[in-house]
Amino acid sequence: MEDIVRAHHVLREVIVRTPLQWDAVLSAKYNCNVYLKREDLQVVRSFKIRGAYNMIRSLSEEELSKGIVCASAGNHAQGVAFSCKTLGIQGKIYMPSTTPNQKVKQVRRFGGENVKVVLMGDTYDDAYAEAMKTCAEQGMTFIHPFDESRIVAGNGTIAMEVMEDLESSADYVFVTIGGGGLAAGIGTYIKTMSPQTKLIGVEPLGAASMSEALLHKEVVTLDEIDKFIDGAAVKRVGDLTFDICARTLDDVVKVPEGKACTTILELYNENAIVVEPAGALPVAALELYREQIQGKTVVCIISGGNNDIARMQEIKERSLIYEGLKHYFMINFPQRAGALREFLEEVLGPDDDITNFEYTKKHNKENGPALVGIELDTKADYGALIERMNRKGFDYKELNKDLNLFNLLF
Repeated sequence: MEDIVRAHHVLREVIVRTPLQWDAVLSAKYNCNVYLKREDLQVVRSFKIRGAYNMIRSLSEEELSKGIVCASAGNHAQGVAFSCKTLGIQGKIYMPSTTPNQKVKQVRRFGGENVKVVLMGDTYDDAYAEAMKTCAEQGMTFIHPFDESRIVAGNGTIAMEVMEDLESSADYVFVTIGGGGLAAGIGTYIKTMSPQTKLIGVEPLGAASMSEALLHKEVVTLDEIDKFIDGAAVKRVGDLTFDICARTLDDVVKVPEGKACTTILELYNENAIVVEPAGALPVAALELYREQIQGKTVVCIISGGNNDIARMQEIKERSLIYEGLKHYFMINFPQRAGALREFLEEVLGPDDDITNFEYTKKHNKENGPALVGIELDTKADYGALIERMNRKGFDYKELNKDLNLFNLLF
């Protein structure tokens, strides 16, 4: 608590006090009072500046003179870059090669000549390994994105602002978990000042490293993760953050990546809020707590808004597939005149739309395979579509149900 209060004073130099906004749309949808802590409006469009600046500001002159190093999927890198330029020090930032280009450009913009960006590997863990190697070889200080007490303390200042802005304590606080630094900081402050508040951690279904750690009662490393929600796609949570989260979290829920995509689109269309996938997780998790939160005061920490516009088509696609509105098929069409017309007129429903069609005609075969993408008006239309294909005798394979083949083709 003392560290969080101290960080609060230090951070006044650089951060903006982000608003805690009551959300009319979400409050009506879930029959409760939903407040959004808008860290997407922070100076670097995410909460990461809080921990990064707090730790860097605490370093000695000798440590600062040697320079600093960090590894990040994007947001922590922006916080470190901003801090380097503000304090006039040199930094080297390692980022996974899969990091959205928008985040890489932002890091270079915030850091200017004070930082060097190095793209390395496919995941945060790859970038982290190379960053640690650099620290060992050059004597530079590593600024950890989550597993460090000064990082956690900086993050905890978010909870301090939330509690100061609310007239009474929140009943529920939903917070994203990647490495656990945000949840650990918020959990420390919330549970000290308001033990009755329920703290709910939210992870991506494809990268649920905190859930696994809590299940095994120790930190574990996941073999594989889904890297789509890049701001929370971590194979291994921190040792310090696990220790704190194990004591402060009341529950951890896992949100499918497709559900996060649906939430991104809803927040944009209904609330005019641009969030990144990791920032959407707390709002997406409200559906899983619909019954418990009725009539309650609920806070969702919107951790960041660094979403590359180039990803929006993929986000929409993932949302449609998750919601059961987009289906892909491999269909063998008989190589005879009128086969495609028969499919369009007698199989496709009046509100069904073909969005993808790739046909390869083989003259020496009776059938020709085609990749067909169909978007439905409602999820309920799916059963009727399948029934008509079966009734008309079309030979097909549902690619949505074959993950390996789907990923290979699309």
